[in-house]
Amino acid sequence: MKRRLKTQNSGEDSFFVQDLKDRSGVAVGIADGVGGWSESGVDPGVFSQALMYHAARYAKRGWADDSYPSSANSTEESIQPWELTPENCLELAFNAVLRDTLVDAGSSTGLISTFNARSGLMKAANLGDSGFMIIRNRTALHVQEPQTHFFNCPKQLSKIPRRMRQPGLITDSPKDADLYECRLRHGDIVVCYTDGVSDNVWPQELIAISAVITRQGGSEQEIAQNMADAVVEYAMKAMHRKDRVSPFEHAAALERQRWAGGKVDDATALAILVSEEVHEPSTEVPMV
Repeated sequence: MKRRLKTQNSGEDSFFVQDLKDRSGVAVGIADGVGGWSESGVDPGVFSQALMYHAARYAKRGWADDSYPSSANSTEESIQPWELTPENCLELAFNAVLRDTLVDAGSSTGLISTFNARSGLMKAANLGDSGFMIIRNRTALHVQEPQTHFFNCPKQLSKIPRRMRQPGLITDSPKDADLYECRLRHGDIVVCYTDGVSDNVWPQELIAISAVITRQGGSEQEIAQNMADAVVEYAMKAMHRKDRVSPFEHAAALERQRWAGGKVDDATALAILVSEEVHEPSTEVPMV
């Protein structure tokens, strides 16, 4: 895996999609750099990109479950594969960012999820206000709740140099992440997103978008890509509208704060389609 340098105006969001060892499953991740660092001259996107880079690097060597022999532990790097749990991957990636000399400072939310290709088991670890939604039969099976310290202040992983340390700076631990586990079924759809989506798009709108894209047809890869594109496109339009109540406006009202319409932000979405392959038993008669 080659590490790319950050490009100009690439935003504060980052993500990865990585096949796990021996294609035992897939790991995905989304991170949203906290923008407050820009006031200190720190690019908020660098931390989130580094977090996802290191998470993908670890995911490439991990198994999707514990059914394989393991000789590696969760704190040291090893050439041997180990069971990759989302919380384990998030912790390893965060510790790598702390050691990374290319990252001076910053903060980010972090969501990592693994999908076991054999059992259909989905596991997720979410720290902050990114999230995911599981759609089954055009209904919301699960909508991940955001983690915040207070309104519009998400839990976050932080790298704070000694020269910048002062009261009020927030740093949370990967162990604070909310964990989720679910066995998926054929036809399920999982949409992962940053708060640029969830602050502007209601869950029922996500369901409607997924239904429209699914009806349009195409290969599974095309449907997944078109779905993610449609979610982001809708969010980008909704965040500039003042004539509709957005999820962010609704949340602000609950805190007795005034806000009109959508909230302008970076928006990232990943769509995962669950498909079960049925293998017919062999009808061949063995030779005697």
